[in-house]
Amino acid sequence: MKSISKEKKSITILLADDDEEDRMMTEEALEENHISDKLYFVEDGEEAMDYLQRRGKYEDAKKYPLPELILLDLNMPKKDGREVLAEIKKDPKLKGIPVVVLTTSNAEEDIEQMYGLGVNSFITKPVSFAGMVLAMKSLKQYWMEIVTLPKR
Repeated sequence: MKSISKEKKSITILLADDDEEDRMMTEEALEENHISDKLYFVEDGEEAMDYLQRRGKYEDAKKYPLPELILLDLNMPKKDGREVLAEIKKDPKLKGIPVVVLTTSNAEEDIEQMYGLGVNSFITKPVSFAGMVLAMKSLKQYWMEIVTLPKR
């Protein structure tokens, strides 16, 4: 019987969230699951698109690599997550990047709209740190151990 060796994968993650406490809790939950070595933050939708389009301070592709996974909050200033997702999915260079909505909303209309725009997963943010650690553990198992992502 052959054994399948699991190589430790590391992926680049872009977290777009305007709430500093939520960013910190998500970062700490990712650290608990040993998946924070390639984590980049943006604080609003315009900054997310600047990062993804390599505009302004994000021009350096070595310093700011394209993510292999985007964690996207819905309710952000300047450009909300709905607008960001729509732009990502219309852009031939970006549309293949998996996007996971990570938001406080659990409204059915938000869930339907986001899947209609092409989101890959929709996660309602857990309110406790333990819940966030568990959610990030599941995210790690799925996106880093089960699925195969395209190389960027």
